[in-house]
Amino acid sequence: MGASRDLRARLNRHLAELKLGIHPNKTLLRDWHEFGQHAFVFEMLDTLEPSNAPDYNPTDDLEVLEALWLEKLQPFGAAGYNKAGKRV
Repeated sequence: MGASRDLRARLNRHLAELKLGIHPNKTLLRDWHEFGQHAFVFEMLDTLEPSNAPDYNPTDDLEVLEALWLEKLQPFGAAGYNKAGKRV
């Protein structure tokens, strides 16, 4: 799971770290090497409609949206690569 203002850049960073063997999530990295890139799918689960306010900063709203998805999907342990209370 993750939230970003620039989804393409975040995905590219994850893919580069996985391909280079330097991704911080060692379980994900191990499975990436064991099963290969084609065994994984990256999906956008939701989008945030930004406010029209000129000083709007979406950071807090993105964190709330991510927390809602973490609660709903529970991608922890055998069900995913997230650690409870932490983001990948």
